Amino acid sequence: MLPATEAARRLRDGRLTATELAEALLDRIAAREPAVRAFAWQDPASLRRAAAQADAEARAGRLRGPLHGLGLGVKDVLDTAEFPSQYGSPLWAGHRPRSDAACVALARRAGALVVGKTVTTEFATRQPGATANPANLGHTPGGSSSGSAAGAADGFFHAGFGTQTAGSIVRPAAYCGAVGFKPSYGTIARGGMKVMSESLDTIGVITRSVGDAALFMAGITGRDYGNPEVKPGRAPRLGLCLGPTADQAAPETLALLERAAAACAKAGATLVPLDLPAAVAALVQAHPVVMNAESAQSIAWEVSAASSQLSEGLLERMQWGANQGPAALDAARQVFWNAQAAFKDSIAGLDAILTPSAPGEAPEGLGWTGDPSFNFIWTCLWVPCVTVPVAQGPRGLPLGVQVVTGLGQDSAALAWAEWVRQAVVG
Repeated sequence: MLPATEAARRLRDGRLTATELAEALLDRIAAREPAVRAFAWQDPASLRRAAAQADAEARAGRLRGPLHGLGLGVKDVLDTAEFPSQYGSPLWAGHRPRSDAACVALARRAGALVVGKTVTTEFATRQPGATANPANLGHTPGGSSSGSAAGAADGFFHAGFGTQTAGSIVRPAAYCGAVGFKPSYGTIARGGMKVMSESLDTIGVITRSVGDAALFMAGITGRDYGNPEVKPGRAPRLGLCLGPTADQAAPETLALLERAAAACAKAGATLVPLDLPAAVAALVQAHPVVMNAESAQSIAWEVSAASSQLSEGLLERMQWGANQGPAALDAARQVFWNAQAAFKDSIAGLDAILTPSAPGEAPEGLGWTGDPSFNFIWTCLWVPCVTVPVAQGPRGLPLGVQVVTGLGQDSAALAWAEWVRQAVVG
């Protein structure tokens, strides 16, 4: 599949039509979807109609925007008027919202064509769906943005919307060998999203390249994300960080981080060991309190009125979250705020942090989507983070490294992530 950046150029200058591109995506889906199962809902006729409309507009000289004709997968916790929005739960089977989520509407306004709704875990938090890892169908693609990661990695669309409460963009992207970008908290509007945690949930994108992530982010938000494929005029100063969950790293992850650091140093980067302050380490205890207590509030109706249609695992976590009480939730939120302030001071003088994307390769089987131990801290801090694929593990599955910057430094996160990727893979 053409990178989105190249496909966009060809669509703009008339060397490619939206219909031709849509047919190429549909051919790939027909060949691989029966095994990968990335979609919760997909309608080829709808995509063909949208592509034909885009071509008609192009012939009339009215390109909608920078995403004209490009394919988009929409995680099924984001509402769509055209397709059912079922939130990964049988309770919401067949549910048809009247409107698109804000992010979907903005992407369509910029010219993107929705290819389908992608599989999510139950309310983006618990019971996994049927999606398999395209790199090895016997392994999980990660979650909760399972279908978006698998579909983007396997060429079903140019970008997939993901959402992250702990590690649900970065981890599945790393497992599937894709690029996952979680922007600064609040960058993409959450209207029309089935929100679980008000303090954490962040919408981002999963793509096949860093440049494609920048293109889609710019199209959706109207912000300038630069061109990450153009090398900066200098090498970065990088903080090398395993964080308070270092004991969760598999041997292949420790070895990869060491190799990546050496490659970056060889390319001119300055590497500085970074120990996160105690205020940041305290997020290990605070994150589950905030995530589960807020989620218990968000799906109070489902728990009260239809608990028989929820998984036992979800009910157990929601009960635990509800039992924390307002005082514990307030205290955990205060930990977030303290950590955010301490983190800003701790990275002064650094361009970015180099850290693992996941504990190791994607686990075998589809019953568990993996551990977010190298993701949730950055989510709590609200900072942008990018995973880039740079290696394979001992079982031949993808491995990524993660680049993190300060709050609001999203374009820098993308630029340094691409710099790191090029330094490591050559």
